[in-house]
Amino acid sequence: MLDLELLASLLFCLLLPLLLFFSLRPSSSSGKLPKSYPLIGSYLAIFANRKLRIQWTSEVVTGIPSLTFVLKRPFGYVQVLTANPAVVQHMLKTHFHIYKKGDLNHTTLSDLLGNGIFNSDGTTWKFQRQFNTRSLRKFVEQVVDTELNARLLPILAAAAANKTVRFPRHPQKVRL
Repeated sequence: MLDLELLASLLFCLLLPLLLFFSLRPSSSSGKLPKSYPLIGSYLAIFANRKLRIQWTSEVVTGIPSLTFVLKRPFGYVQVLTANPAVVQHMLKTHFHIYKKGDLNHTTLSDLLGNGIFNSDGTTWKFQRQFNTRSLRKFVEQVVDTELNARLLPILAAAAANKTVRFPRHPQKVRL
């Protein structure tokens, strides 16, 4: 039994450099889908094109007639890449509620997007979706009213009471 394990280890060590040599070359042919393996997905192609990842994925997407493909990541994660406007509209506008972002995406993008509509699922998404023109107008009115009453009017009242004028820091840019 030990000899079989030793033989398998030696075979793996000998074949690994050959596998890396043939698979870690950047692919220059546009539209050629990256190979996917059971456990590591398309990691070898992703790693080989890591320095020009955006250009590589653009070449792959634009070389496919549907302009959409599924990139298989390690450990079963998948990533859909598309340049098709109809698919983008379907995913972001007409059927947005179908496409779940998941915890990994939410955690990754929460610093940038917070808990807004683009980074939420389920009931949170439905609540964010209710934010329409009327509620936006009401929100803007409240913010403007608060800023005027709490900030601008006290400054103007103090300037009128003291009969002073505040000039901007760069008076040469002010036109009278």
